[in-house]
Amino acid sequence: MVYNHPDHLPTHRKTGSLMSSNELAENAVREENEHESAEASPRRRRLLIAGVALLACFGLVAYGILDTDDQPKQQAVPTPTAEVTYEVTGTGTVEISYLARGEAGAATVERGVRLPWTKSVQMPLGKAPSVAITLDGKGGQASCTLAIRDKHVQRATAVGAFGRATCTGDAQVEKG
Repeated sequence: MVYNHPDHLPTHRKTGSLMSSNELAENAVREENEHESAEASPRRRRLLIAGVALLACFGLVAYGILDTDDQPKQQAVPTPTAEVTYEVTGTGTVEISYLARGEAGAATVERGVRLPWTKSVQMPLGKAPSVAITLDGKGGQASCTLAIRDKHVQRATAVGAFGRATCTGDAQVEKG
């Protein structure tokens, strides 16, 4: 048998009188709820923070999907081109440099070319097509020709050891 000392018996906080069994049960339930509330509070706080973070993420994603620029994006317009034909004929071995499609203006160089040689490329309009030839130390004779849209534009001839020749033209927009 458990003996409860009179100092340990439950009493009302305000009145100091002994509590009935109903009051004891209500008080126990109230203390239990307060205890659960204190334990659940950090859990609720973490859930609330996670929920807010998740909503913020969804908001940013929706903003990225739905956000549209006021100005439409410009599409790249293809640069108009003209067919350019380079031709080198003659005897000997040559170095050939010519301009091709590259809009940066860098030349393509081919070394040790045996003749005859022909190359057709697309050049952006407004660029000046050019072909340059240099004979090797053994010499010979070589001619370069340049045609734009199958129309002859220029011819030049190199003769002798390390002889040089250059053909240039102008790829213009056709009229009419």
